[in-house]
Amino acid sequence: MATGSLLGGLFISFEGIDGAGKSTHIEGLAQAFRAQGRAVTLTREPGGTPLAEKLRSMVLNDAMDAMTEALLVFAARRDHLLQCIEPALARGDVVLCDRFTDATFAYQGGGRGFDLKMLSILEQWVQTVRGLEADFIRQPNLTVWFDLPAEIAAQRLTGARTPDKFEAQPVEFFRRVSDGYLNRMTESPSRFARINADNTREAVWLDVLQAVEARGWLT
Repeated sequence: MATGSLLGGLFISFEGIDGAGKSTHIEGLAQAFRAQGRAVTLTREPGGTPLAEKLRSMVLNDAMDAMTEALLVFAARRDHLLQCIEPALARGDVVLCDRFTDATFAYQGGGRGFDLKMLSILEQWVQTVRGLEADFIRQPNLTVWFDLPAEIAAQRLTGARTPDKFEAQPVEFFRRVSDGYLNRMTESPSRFARINADNTREAVWLDVLQAVEARGWLT
């Protein structure tokens, strides 16, 4: 089974611990692509479809063990892929997704300590899609990782809103999540653009823009 090439469109995921500020720049990148005539699909995980949004609410708020959490996240991802991401890519859209599978390895794998081998099996099952020549595992063409120290992220989240069960975790949890992201980047360095999120909003935006421009997707 090949890890497939682009069938149509462009798939960019945005990753980072809660408080890293990634969501701030997704709309900005969407506008940049639209300004060059590209159709853009904005979406998120868990979520992105009516079913996946129901599962998102459960994952973020209900008590459960790490395996149940991981299974629900991947169930939501399967529906999201089939109903949203794959059709958008087939149309030639730019898909900008607030989190994807790297978040599962970071949060459930790193943060919760769930079995990484099991997550890899679920990743293969859930993300296998049919290509022109062979089935392949759908991954983003680019993952923009907003890397921020856990202590600074915690300061940003203080008083921002009522935290969900992940946002309410202690700083040590987010250190493990950050390590989970680092491990994923180490495994797939060419897919990742690591952004220093402990910077001004303007500087972070320029880094995001340059990461996309370096791949020839924006001019």
